Amino acid sequence: MRVFVTGATGFIGFALSQELMGAGHQVIGLARSEAGAASLTAIGAQAHRGDLADLDSLRSGTATADAVIHCAFNHDFSKFAANCEEDRRAIETLGEALEGSDRPLIVTAGVGGLAPGRLATEEDLPMTVPHLPRVSEQTASVLAGRGLRTSVIRLPQVHDTKKQGLVSYLIAIAREKGVSAYVGDGRNRWCAVHRFDAARLYRLALENQPTGIARYHAVGEEGVPIKDIAEIIGRGLNVPVTSILPEQAMQHFGFLGAFAGFDMPASSALTQQRLGWRPAGPGLIADLEAMQF
Repeated sequence: MRVFVTGATGFIGFALSQELMGAGHQVIGLARSEAGAASLTAIGAQAHRGDLADLDSLRSGTATADAVIHCAFNHDFSKFAANCEEDRRAIETLGEALEGSDRPLIVTAGVGGLAPGRLATEEDLPMTVPHLPRVSEQTASVLAGRGLRTSVIRLPQVHDTKKQGLVSYLIAIAREKGVSAYVGDGRNRWCAVHRFDAARLYRLALENQPTGIARYHAVGEEGVPIKDIAEIIGRGLNVPVTSILPEQAMQHFGFLGAFAGFDMPASSALTQQRLGWRPAGPGLIADLEAMQF
């Protein structure tokens, strides 16, 4: 298939582009810059210049594709709400360009906020709450209701030895403040997956696209305690590790304070059963231990 991939030069999208091409698919990768376009061309993908704000570039990228995978998201958390709105408009635009055809759309969402304090499954539906303004999945559901073949990949902390999702921000904060902190007893958990495992799941979802909407969890580890993560960061940076009170979280972590105390475990049992996906990459702690701080 010819697959239009937004975010194709990003952390997950570039690994996905390589995964798709390795399986015989052609990739049309959205690229914001000449350097990004060159990186795609170097691996044999077709670069398509544009960005999420350029809706015409999304329409033209979709026009010659057999399927669309939307991985792009602006992770500047100083304007998170605006970025979520940009994401919603992009998904609507991609969906409208696919309507009336049998071509599938795969969008990216998160596992955070699905089922706080218990193991989230693929059957849990997202909540729309003010502090979680991202509505990728809800937008995809509306498109599915209009007849579009749609899948949602829910991501946890996606990692390798260079980047680790929100954990990368924990590292930056610990480096800046000289202390690696966690909230309360640190027993709250974040689920995780290696980036190559996540890329493989997108491909399997593409190749096994049902009618209607399908929801998948790219979860390799159901829950890694935050205290364990903080201790690895402390050792890596050679800074002390300490607990802070919940009411201190926003002051210490900034925007991340809203998530630092969340218990966000999730299961991928149904995803593995439905797609035969088996995460095989290193775990989050192993990647943190292997990285160069």
